[in-house]
Amino acid sequence: MTGRTPAAGIRGRLLARSARLRDTPPGPGYKWVALSNTTLGVLIATMDASIVIISLPAIFRGIGLDPLAAGNIGYLLWMILGYLLVSAVLVVVLGRLGDMFGRVRIYNLGFLVFACASVALSLDPFRAGAGALWLILWRIVQAFGGSMLTANSAAILTDAFPARQRGMALGINQITALAGQFLGLLAGGLLAAVDWRAVFWVSVPVSVTGTVWSYLSLRETSAGGRGRIDWLGNLTFASGAGILLAGITYGIQPYGGHSTGWTDPWVLAGLIGGVLLLLVFARVESRAAEPMFRLSLFRVRAFAAGNLAALLTAIARGGLQFMLIIWLQGIWLPLHGYDFEDTPLWAGIFMLPLTLGFLVAGPVSGYLSDRFGARLFSTAGLVVVAGSFLGLLALPVDFDYGVFATLLLLNGLGQGMFSSPNTSSIMGSVPARDRGVASGMRSTFQNSGTALSIGVFFSLMVSGLASTLPKTLGSGLQAHGVPAATAHQAASLPPVSTLFATFLGDNPIGHLLGGGTLDQLTAAQRAALTGHTFFPELVSGPFHHGLTIVFGVAAGMALVSALASALRGGHVRADDDTPQAGADHTAQARPTRTSP
Repeated sequence: MTGRTPAAGIRGRLLARSARLRDTPPGPGYKWVALSNTTLGVLIATMDASIVIISLPAIFRGIGLDPLAAGNIGYLLWMILGYLLVSAVLVVVLGRLGDMFGRVRIYNLGFLVFACASVALSLDPFRAGAGALWLILWRIVQAFGGSMLTANSAAILTDAFPARQRGMALGINQITALAGQFLGLLAGGLLAAVDWRAVFWVSVPVSVTGTVWSYLSLRETSAGGRGRIDWLGNLTFASGAGILLAGITYGIQPYGGHSTGWTDPWVLAGLIGGVLLLLVFARVESRAAEPMFRLSLFRVRAFAAGNLAALLTAIARGGLQFMLIIWLQGIWLPLHGYDFEDTPLWAGIFMLPLTLGFLVAGPVSGYLSDRFGARLFSTAGLVVVAGSFLGLLALPVDFDYGVFATLLLLNGLGQGMFSSPNTSSIMGSVPARDRGVASGMRSTFQNSGTALSIGVFFSLMVSGLASTLPKTLGSGLQAHGVPAATAHQAASLPPVSTLFATFLGDNPIGHLLGGGTLDQLTAAQRAALTGHTFFPELVSGPFHHGLTIVFGVAAGMALVSALASALRGGHVRADDDTPQAGADHTAQARPTRTSP
């Protein structure tokens, strides 16, 4: 007699239940079930993309690894960027697979993969480099599951909701996803203070609950077309995008005598090779009978303009997130008496106005865009975002928090005004049969923008610091008794190490000098160098120089995004082919034009 494991029995019952649901027409309340489940899915997926950023100090202490030691910065970068790179590369592929084999089927599998990876991350059995590799590899698996969720959630909602409510539904879903990036920072700080493994434990009950719930409640409401997998397109896109983004990642690290790695032959080879492979991919897709990346969708003005605006806004938003963390943790919080070790948690708390702005503006603008169109709200939102960047640029390094919080709130409101209508415009402008791949393409641009922003803005900041920090740091150290040779050596270290030290909630001076040099100084000199004010006051000038460049570029990107959004034309969407009406989703939808 053959036995069955309990897990196999549970899985069998879930599959049988979901099969029965697929044969039952969705009721009027199904759309709210789809909204709540997909919102939970994108929330946990995007929270886990950022939750490790604040908790990295606790994670590396837990596995006994100094991420700033020679040769270990790579572990640090891949812990941050590995998840983002996988998300950027795979979402369009997984969206296309959803169109072919069922969006709910791929989505459900994503929840299951995400849950298994969360368990494995919390049970890391190794230490030092092996422990870091375990975490990086399982983060990649977790990102694979998260990409299944994000690639298909918007398509599931577009299928479930009538056109008059799609903006509201997609707005809630999209803003939850964006807010998840910032809520992850707060959750990471809170959980890391308890135990570094708690950062990964929190995903386990949520993802397990979501897995069971999705299998029991979601059903396929669109007719998938089996088709053929575009193997050559998948290979060239994944290789090209992966190599390009990896090259940008390693471009942050110093090379030779340079503060960044953009002259490294391997980085240059990655950048050039990635671009060439993407050009080959575009050529392949233009000739493929069943392409994974439907280039023809870019002929729809609303789709093309919306994705361009989303890409540039994601780059600007990613730069804002990382620069604010460094600004708060490295300068403002220590100047106001917070210990460096406590700054990651408080940075997440003090950035809450940004998340609040997302949560308020997203659903409201999504609801209004259903009635008045996307162009007005998305364009106005981006103008508000650009204005908030200019306001942040004008602030002194030691700012008044009330003004700072107001600017963060405005930035969040502006991004909420943009994101919901823009997502609704993109998803509503394509035929029903292409919603999975359109959702994946939209997520690809958004995730790629976040990954690109790290390379772009870290490089801009490092370049700004490299021109002024060495002289300022060297003279400041000598003024407090550090020997000239030691001060010169510390000042000559790549600025990226100093940035990452503040990013990790570590006192950069203690890291730069080490215990041996500090032991040779008087107690008063040691207290001055490692106190709350020496490094922040020393670095504030060079940092503000770099910050001016970063926020100036971000404001310019937001204005270009606003122009692209304004040029999207009137609100173009496919006919209302929601499953509640029992329509066939495989039919080609005819574009219709409503009010601008």
